[in-house]
Amino acid sequence: MKRILITTLLISASLLAAAQEKRPEYDSTLARKLGADERGMKTYILVILKTGPAIIEDKELRDSLFTGHFSNMDKLAEEGKLVAAGPFDDNESQYRGLFLFDVRTMDEARQLVKGDPTITSGIFKTEFYQWYGPAAVSMLNEIQKKIQKRQP
Repeated sequence: MKRILITTLLISASLLAAAQEKRPEYDSTLARKLGADERGMKTYILVILKTGPAIIEDKELRDSLFTGHFSNMDKLAEEGKLVAAGPFDDNESQYRGLFLFDVRTMDEARQLVKGDPTITSGIFKTEFYQWYGPAAVSMLNEIQKKIQKRQP
């Protein structure tokens, strides 16, 4: 019992010491570059893609629309406007995927999705939300390029 108590105290002390390590120094240049507020946060526009009304059975047309979908995402990511995107697993809400845009307004995000043929054709419909999150999220594409083996 005494050994367990001593071991527990030693583990707790080492965890506490690790938790009290010095925080990294504030980088005002990086914060300004990312558009961070005093909390290191900023507002993004989250777009939820849901199953739309269009049923396109022509495989060649559907493939072409999805090729345009991925090309549009690549373009927006290169421009720094799309910071995250990806599909959802099957779900009851018919959510198909999401875009996270680093733009100031809903109108800007609405203009960006007009370049996506899966949306304009009705394969997907969209819902728009403001999301307040870490300003560092806008660095995801830069980091992703460094960790994915296959570059598109």
